[in-house]
Amino acid sequence: MKQDIFINCTPQESRIAIVEDGSLADFLVERKQERGVAGNVYKGKVARVLPGMQAAFVDIGLDKAAFIHVSDFSTVPEASPSTTEDEIIFERPKPVQHRRLPIERQLSRGQEILVQVAKDPIGMKGARLTSHISLPGRYLVFMPTTNHVGISRRIEDDKERKRLKEIALSLLTDEGGFILRTASEERSKREIQNDLGFLTKLWGRIQNKAEGAAAPVPIHQDLDLIARTIRDFFTTETHQVVIDQMKEYRRILDFVGHFMPRLKSKIALYTQAEPIMDYYGVEEKITKALERKVWLHSGGYITIERTEALTAIDVNTGRFVGKRNQEETILKTNLEAAPEIVRQLRLRNVGGIIIIDFIDMEKEGNRKKVYEALKEAIKKDKARTNILKISELGLVEMTRQRTRESLENMLLGPCPYCEGRGRIKSHITVAYEILRAIKREKTHLEDGKRIVVRLHPEVANFLYDEESRGLDHLEREINHKIIIKAAENLHHDQYEISTI
Repeated sequence: MKQDIFINCTPQESRIAIVEDGSLADFLVERKQERGVAGNVYKGKVARVLPGMQAAFVDIGLDKAAFIHVSDFSTVPEASPSTTEDEIIFERPKPVQHRRLPIERQLSRGQEILVQVAKDPIGMKGARLTSHISLPGRYLVFMPTTNHVGISRRIEDDKERKRLKEIALSLLTDEGGFILRTASEERSKREIQNDLGFLTKLWGRIQNKAEGAAAPVPIHQDLDLIARTIRDFFTTETHQVVIDQMKEYRRILDFVGHFMPRLKSKIALYTQAEPIMDYYGVEEKITKALERKVWLHSGGYITIERTEALTAIDVNTGRFVGKRNQEETILKTNLEAAPEIVRQLRLRNVGGIIIIDFIDMEKEGNRKKVYEALKEAIKKDKARTNILKISELGLVEMTRQRTRESLENMLLGPCPYCEGRGRIKSHITVAYEILRAIKREKTHLEDGKRIVVRLHPEVANFLYDEESRGLDHLEREINHKIIIKAAENLHHDQYEISTI
């Protein structure tokens, strides 16, 4: 797989496109005024404890109080780590089980606690917190509140896993546990040890700073988007990293020179006059990522509909008619749709409950093929997912980890006309609504007055062309002249009624 990373920097925002085999796989945006807080560590003050929900609201200095559930808080070392690193197999040298205490026995109003933001504020919800701190490095994620080591499941070679397990267990101390990330593959013990040493010292600085601080106060800020992207996505498989700003280019070179000196040659400064995202064809791909319908190469398509509760995805054959029989056509469309759906979920950063409506297949074997294709595609997604088998109706239920705003919420705002419904009244509906409004207005009119209606040109044309007889009949009924005036400045379903 060929991976390219394109970085566009302006004083207002940083935009990063991750392109895999020519397709936009990830698009990340960080605006200077709206920088995310996920990964940051705070000393917070408990504002309210909710025993009925086994949760608490914590003031960490943001506009909205943050939220922590009892499952994310503990005053004792955890038996199962909490981390954003996906697909982990855990090795437990000394499993210790602790009975979870109710939230009201662990927290009280006004208490100061050290927490980390697990999820950015999304919509009307405040940030989600955890007391299980995790500090990501290049090769591992250090977890000072656990006593476990783990290895990324993405490392599939058994021999390499055995080697890394031996390294991990030899480095384990009482200071905390850690997870070896995918980037640790083929890395030496010294490189991994250096990473662990750096993160251990970082945790010590966080503890020292927290001791003398009065809540609410930020204690540690995670890397910015550009540095996080280089840390988390830049690997030996990456073809190139291209950035259009000299200052950030030099900063990336310094970062890579410290952690990945062998990869420095893959970093390039973009100097063309044409904007970088236009030059590499990314802007067009971003526009398509916001569309409701996504076409497949065969001529089929998927539609993506987001609601408050879940995201529904529908698969259709579209223009694809196949060559042999209907079942084969449906199978081919579903098999093509499966990896595209996963790519769209990742690109759009869709989280929560997801329902996929594949085209109905009669054969159980075909349903299994599509399910396996979906599972295989999900392996490339770093977000945690849970997927159920295809039902007899062709439906797949799955959940996907949500840690930040979706691409749609980040780049789009609610429509002021449809108020988020996604549809507006037809011109016929608006026209008949206007006729009823005129009839109601008649009761307030003086004799001899004329009614003037200002409305959208498309609705005006409909009244003139299709409902001219209806207008004449209404004029005779109310005994008043009706004047229609097209107004370009009015929206499709807006109109104004006055008299002269």
